[in-house]
Amino acid sequence: MTKVERSVPYLFLLPAMILLLFWRYIPIAMGLRESLYSNALSLTGAKTFVGLDNFRYLFDDPVFWSSVRVTAIFGIIVNPLQVALALALGVLVNQSLRGIGIFRTILLLPVAISINVAALAWGLALDTNYGLVNGLLEAVGVARQDFLRDPDQALPTMIGIVSWIGVPFWTLFILAGLQGIPHEVLEAARVDGANRLQTFLHVTLPLLRRVLLFVLVADTIANFTLFVPPYLLTRGGPGNSTNLMMYDAWKRGFVYGDLGSSAAMVLILLLVMAVVVIIQFLALRPQH
Repeated sequence: MTKVERSVPYLFLLPAMILLLFWRYIPIAMGLRESLYSNALSLTGAKTFVGLDNFRYLFDDPVFWSSVRVTAIFGIIVNPLQVALALALGVLVNQSLRGIGIFRTILLLPVAISINVAALAWGLALDTNYGLVNGLLEAVGVARQDFLRDPDQALPTMIGIVSWIGVPFWTLFILAGLQGIPHEVLEAARVDGANRLQTFLHVTLPLLRRVLLFVLVADTIANFTLFVPPYLLTRGGPGNSTNLMMYDAWKRGFVYGDLGSSAAMVLILLLVMAVVVIIQFLALRPQH
């Protein structure tokens, strides 16, 4: 193989690498630089280099640790929940049942709706005074609930809204993985005496390992960087109960004007996200 032939694959990768450079690596480098400077301008008009002071400020800030706690609780619950529901629904819609096409269409409707529209629609439906959900609850004798105004209910409600938006999307990937499993493999397991549960646990799940790893990693990244629902529905409240790290970072930078600590917080979030994703890769990497 000549040098020109060996370079062909890299030429095809070059446009993607350029996009990654401009849309990923350069912004990360700029964020790292911003996190080392104060917003206060010097007499020359330049920002003041403060080193790690922005990080020290965050570590001494109880609001930061509150957002870390909320993000951790949110991630621990929502990621396994969404993957489990997507897997269950993927298995269900993969069945050859009467009317399954209509069910698939209804199930996938949230995928076609913008997250902004979906969040606002749920905000209206869950309104304490005029929302459809509370109207239905009151009709069956249940007291009206402050879904998005009660500190004890706001985060579980947010998890429910985000799952309604995300689960159908991840179901698409799992359904594609299920339909990619050769029918002969499943039939061979049944011929060997495996029942439905055994076939699912020992044949289907191992063959779905790569798809489940992708779904879990992508879902984790999406939920770590979740911004729209807290912004539109709760503004991080009530009582910081939905103050996720991404929203808190935005608020520090664009509401309080503290771009240094905002950039530092985003970098901390990026580091935590990278650690979690690496752990997921190690735990679910395909077995050879």
